Amino acid sequence: MLKKHKSYAGDGSYPTSYYAASRNISRTPVRLQGRIKTDVCVVGAGYSGLSTAIHLAEKGYKVVVIEGAQVGWGASGRNGGQIVNGLNASLATIQCRYGEDTARFIGGLVQEGGKIIRRLVSEYQIECDLKPGNIYAAYTSAHMKELEAKQALWRKYGMDDHQFLDRGALRKLVNSDAYCGGMLDTTGGHMHPLNLVLGEARAFESIGGTIYEGSPVIRVDHVAERPTVYTEGGEVSAPIVVLCGNAYLGDAVPKLVSRVMPVSTQMISTAPLGEQLANSLIPSDMCVEDVRYILDYFRLSADKRMIFGGGTVYGGTDPADVVAKLRPNLEKVFPQLKGVKIDYAWSGNFALSFTRVPQMGRIGPSTYFAHGCSGHGVTGSHLFGRTLAEAIDGDASRFDIFEKLPWYPFPGGRLLRAQYSTIGSWWYSLRDAVGW
Repeated sequence: MLKKHKSYAGDGSYPTSYYAASRNISRTPVRLQGRIKTDVCVVGAGYSGLSTAIHLAEKGYKVVVIEGAQVGWGASGRNGGQIVNGLNASLATIQCRYGEDTARFIGGLVQEGGKIIRRLVSEYQIECDLKPGNIYAAYTSAHMKELEAKQALWRKYGMDDHQFLDRGALRKLVNSDAYCGGMLDTTGGHMHPLNLVLGEARAFESIGGTIYEGSPVIRVDHVAERPTVYTEGGEVSAPIVVLCGNAYLGDAVPKLVSRVMPVSTQMISTAPLGEQLANSLIPSDMCVEDVRYILDYFRLSADKRMIFGGGTVYGGTDPADVVAKLRPNLEKVFPQLKGVKIDYAWSGNFALSFTRVPQMGRIGPSTYFAHGCSGHGVTGSHLFGRTLAEAIDGDASRFDIFEKLPWYPFPGGRLLRAQYSTIGSWWYSLRDAVGW
């Protein structure tokens, strides 16, 4: 049974989650009223929008960010908090589709998003419990071979920060019998995602930026020489507009609707486990994701809760019972947590592209967009914010490569795309079940 994904209540609240309950910055939202002009208008106060805004403001641009709900209300404030260096589409897939030059270009970028996060945290003193290390965990020998091939290709394109782990080595980092081995990315990591994006908003405002919240965009005039963004209470005119609404942009820009599909993923948080139990489960205190198609991902919070996520629902609807969906997977990985109290359960949407490759481009001479990180948006969105800022500031060399990558609409159109994608995912779920 599925239920409709909740929309913004308009009352200043966040969706119920561990992150919302433990956020360390409270904001007083200011809604857009009347007409204003600025150098750049960014739509969306998540990672991609704020990364774009910060990089532009640091270059001296006057930037206004328009947010329909609140800073970090969407995927940026609900995700797994994992700094994963890579895209949803593997480098092998990218090399096969687009050639070695494109694979080398993208391979050279995948670690940049994490570096941007660390720079922002350091320079602007953002308190978000940032910690190092990301582990890819394998269930089967086939998964191990997949990781070996992935490691070889990463090395081919200049990434040497991955350590292969046999069962014993992995067990020292993640105390679970579920896995036969894995791979460690020492440049990965994890953090409190909502506190990160709230800290980025504060950083942006500290260098002269302006954010209007509770101001849903209803229309964007991207044809005019000077685009205009219209909200329920006002409008912003700027020589440059950047659209970073991702899965929550809705129908405000019809040209972008067919490019991505909202996909829901679910998360739970246990009650605090205590130092001894928590440290016995993940002695390394690193984040973990398995390498199945329908994967699980998990980590410890700063107060020693297990944050566990997984599953996908195409079309952006939510399961009726998130705990019932995720608890069996949690207890499979950690039988020690059988029957553990779950304090929080929540869902959130990310924007999935048909190719699983992020998209950047223009829908008018001065209206840019970036979306479709397809579940890898923590690092990807920070990278694309810098790339968009470069293009707007006159260096579009990296932006142009992404803009030229082909994109395809989902089969079935908007009406049937979720159903067709669900049918396709059954095949991959079967592969996961038999260990292919």
